[in-house]
Formats: sequence, structure tokens, C-alpha cells
Amino acid sequence: MSSMTPLEKAAQRSRHLVYLVAIALIGCLGGCEYESNDVSLPSASSPTTEARIVPPPPESGDTRTVPLLPENGAIDAGTYLVLAPGYTAPFEITVPDGWSSESGDTLGKNDPDHPGDAAVYVAWWPVDHVPTDACEWVGALAEVDPSPLAFVDAMAAQKSTVSTPAVKVMVGDYSGFEFDHSVEGDVEITACDGKRLCIHSSSAYECGRWYSTQNERETYRVVDLNGQRAVIWVAQYRPPINPELTREARAVFDSIVFKSDK
Repeated sequence: MSSMTPLEKAAQRSRHLVYLVAIALIGCLGGCEYESNDVSLPSASSPTTEARIVPPPPESGDTRTVPLLPENGAIDAGTYLVLAPGYTAPFEITVPDGWSSESGDTLGKNDPDHPGDAAVYVAWWPVDHVPTDACEWVGALAEVDPSPLAFVDAMAAQKSTVSTPAVKVMVGDYSGFEFDHSVEGDVEITACDGKRLCIHSSSAYECGRWYSTQNERETYRVVDLNGQRAVIWVAQYRPPINPELTREARAVFDSIVFKSDK
């Protein structure tokens, strides 16, 4: 996703075209959203020390009225239901004007100063492998067991990148962890395998998410769906970015609420 076109982004990961047909899982609208006074994407040099806690949103009606998120193209502002492949519970996400959907697992928005390429995005495609060294990653994409904590530990131990200490959060009806991730120090990315830092993948043979510049950073939420891991993240990769756009991306990320059948 680093400085790439949608076609390049589509080529960098395995496509998962099988949607969950688990509408019956959709239940109560209770849940919590998390927000911060600073909704910009934080640097991993400034660790988060406590979870964000706010009162739950008011009841708003039957979730069956929430439309499914379109797979591709510009989307209208509103709240959408996402049935992510491999995730055992659906989630809702609220998006303002100007955002586009790609492959059903990514939402992105352009910076007006850099038209043609998304500057920020929110994503949730499957993550099964994490290299022990993001720079020397070819042939070294290690499979991670499905628990949320296993992913948190693998990312924290990854060489050439750095994570903030993970904090516990609630994402709707489910618990999880949140942490920030970015490039460590002055790593020479052009000297790495494939001239990129590989962060994680859904495959043991090719990189799924990578960094191409020192400026890239992300915030991850790793949700425990009754023992199965769901990974969502918000990222920036084309700085300098309008601060309002960064705040907007964080608000979209914070709007995600997983729903159980309780």
C-alpha cells in the first residue's frame, strides 16, 4: 500500500472472495466506540498507555436495515455492514463523504494535494503470517496461531519495525488489543528484500502489507472473536497529509463495532 495504485494493491495480497453468510449473527446494537482527543495516527515512539472508554451509543434500530459495504468504488456517506471473510462476526463501519471501497476489505481516501492515490486507509484483510525481520522477509514469513495475543507478540518482536505496548480495548461486543506500528530508526528500506519492509501477509510466499517509506505508520486493533483473531488497522502512507484527513481516517477506524448474537 505504500505509494501504490489500486491495481498494485490488489496484486500484493491474496484475494478472498468468499463472504460470510452469517446474517443470523447480527444482534443487539449495544457496544462501545472508542475515541481520543487526538485522533491522528500516533507514532510508535509515543506509546498509548490506557484504553479509550466512552459511553455506549444509543439504540438505533434493527441491524438488518444496515446496507452491506459495496466491494468496489466510491461509496455514499453512511453506516455499512461488513461480512469479512474468515471473521466469525460481522462489524459495522461509518464512513463520511469521499471514501472508496476496494476489494471489499479496504476503505481509502485521497489527499486533495496528492490526487490519484489514497493517502489514508482502513483495512481488515486476513493476516496469518508475520516475518521475524521486516527487512529480511523472503522465505521467512512465519505462521502465527489464531489468538489475538500471538499476533500482538509477533508484531512487537518484529525486527526493523517497532510497536507501542498493546493496551486492552473493547470493539463493540468483543475485547481485543490496540497498538501502533512504524519503521524503527533509520532502516535503509531500499536495501531490504524487494526494497520494502514486509509487515505481514495472508500467505507464506508473498508479502501482503509492506512499507516503502520511513513515514508510514499504522494503528492496529486485534479483536478476539471467541478465540479467532480479527485484525483491523488504519494507516497513512503518503505524507505530508492534511491533518483533517488523518483525523477523519481515525474516526472511521474508531467507528468499527463488531456485533455478536447476544
